[in-house]
Amino acid sequence: MKFGIVLFTSDRGITPATCAKAAEHAGFHSFYVPEHTHIPVRRDAAHPRTGTADLPDDRYLRTLDPWVALAMAAAVTTTIRLGTAVALPVESDPITLAKTIATLDFLSGGRVTLGAGFGWNTDELADHGIPGKFRYTALREYVEAMRALWTEDVASYEGRFVNFGDSWAYPKPVQRHLPVLAGATGTERTLTWIAANADGWLTNPAETELDDQIKLLNKHWQAAGRENKPYIVALGGRADPARVEHLASLGVDEVVIGLPDTDEDAVLAFIAKMADRLM
Repeated sequence: MKFGIVLFTSDRGITPATCAKAAEHAGFHSFYVPEHTHIPVRRDAAHPRTGTADLPDDRYLRTLDPWVALAMAAAVTTTIRLGTAVALPVESDPITLAKTIATLDFLSGGRVTLGAGFGWNTDELADHGIPGKFRYTALREYVEAMRALWTEDVASYEGRFVNFGDSWAYPKPVQRHLPVLAGATGTERTLTWIAANADGWLTNPAETELDDQIKLLNKHWQAAGRENKPYIVALGGRADPARVEHLASLGVDEVVIGLPDTDEDAVLAFIAKMADRLM
């Protein structure tokens, strides 16, 4: 079992660079950060945890840009993987985003994992020109288009939300296949989408019982003719030995622990404590 941490980055508290450096020193496998470009004040979309327009944390309003945050982390680390939990690709230009991710992977020596969400905040998506009802389609097109830009000498793409003719785009990622994990609640629709379009699943922190969802994902994975197994990251929840052992038996590859929203010294102490407990 691998262990990672996720920092809900904001303009207060510990910086991504300091946090990632400490996590690498403590032996963690991965470092994740989230994304929200902005939060519309008036919203119709309900937060999945509160069930209303109320947000469970004001850091949603204060989230740092994930790619700048990970670039800062990359500059002070050498081995820890750098991921998003989750980014919202459809809120960026796909050609520019493909360049950003490829550059980060190139400069970090091939350490990037793209955790991509569909976007619960459909009002936020709408401000970027993405209708909520088409967010699954849009994300599929973005992933396909970015993969073309990452892997083909001359790339092109034609879709509903992404269109560009024959193009050169460099640098290419160091990784021959940059992993893309979909982060969302484990519904039938989500797990079917993952089996068709992604390399694995980032679970929703609110989902603590994953047995049925993982079985369903494996069923769709096999039906889609996929080789090997989906890479599964259990995001959040308890990290006690019994739970970790059970998750491993289900085929979970990585457990990611959320960091508290406290000052730098407290976060560093928490990282050290969790490392001693888990590793």
